[in-house]
Amino acid sequence: MLAWRVHEFGPPEAMILEKIPRPSPGRGEVLVHVHAAGVGPWDGWIRAGKSALPQPLPLTLGSDLSGTIVALGPGISEMGIGDQVFGVTNTQFLGAYAEYAVASAGMLAKKPSSLSYAEAASVPVVAVTAWQGLFEQARLEAGQTVVIHGAAGNVGAYAVQLARRARLRSIATAGTKDIEYVRSLGADKVLDYHTQRFEDEVEDVDAVFDLVGGETQARSFQVLRRGGKLISAVSQPDQQRAKDHGVTAAFFLVNVTSERLRTIGELIDRGELKACIGAVLPLANGRDAHMMLEGRRSAPKGKIVLDVEAADEVTARA
Repeated sequence: MLAWRVHEFGPPEAMILEKIPRPSPGRGEVLVHVHAAGVGPWDGWIRAGKSALPQPLPLTLGSDLSGTIVALGPGISEMGIGDQVFGVTNTQFLGAYAEYAVASAGMLAKKPSSLSYAEAASVPVVAVTAWQGLFEQARLEAGQTVVIHGAAGNVGAYAVQLARRARLRSIATAGTKDIEYVRSLGADKVLDYHTQRFEDEVEDVDAVFDLVGGETQARSFQVLRRGGKLISAVSQPDQQRAKDHGVTAAFFLVNVTSERLRTIGELIDRGELKACIGAVLPLANGRDAHMMLEGRRSAPKGKIVLDVEAADEVTARA
């Protein structure tokens, strides 16, 4: 099978599309015939050797995927061959940029029927991150107010939609060109970070969902009410600063599970959540996708996805 491999960490040029043996699923795992694979910033960190997780070389890149199950490992009872699924491969975030990928069954769920494979592959990590940040980390409830930084990004777009559905009041920050887009997602108020300082416009909010980090995160403490929460999916907040402001602050890593995926999938199929796909590239263009991640090529608004199914058809004809 074809797979995008990294034999040494480095820039996108370090990626090699090569033929490798098809893997076999172990206990609690399934083999997925990959139809599409999502491309995210974490893939770039792994490729460059900047992941916080140990990543032995050589490795196959990619975690987000959608496809059909073609083999079951021992201990699998709730899934069957032929099931259409979406989710991620494993806790190492590896293996999806390939025609076949082994995935943990506990990190997959039935593909939303209303989505194409490409759309489904764009969802898992970013949508679950938004869900966890708002409802499991910040524990927000209807009527409360949240500031969402980076609202036009892939996680932010889901956070804005989920906030609206949960009847939260959302104040979103975005760049000038993205104001109308974020407003269309359902934000109650959108601030242009190019021309407005959010701390001059906002005060006493229940939570800040930080998807930007850096100075934006540091300035966010002053807009929280006493007892409020700063939740970051980007970097660890300053605990002394949190104490000084009388708030709690936490960084979290996404934990994609079948249960969370099922919740997201049901919302999508009910029309309450819209997938935000930006570009679909052939598997052979995986290096180009990573150049988009790094800003070396123009990046779309929305998630980048690799169409693996087309590559599989080419391989079959060869």
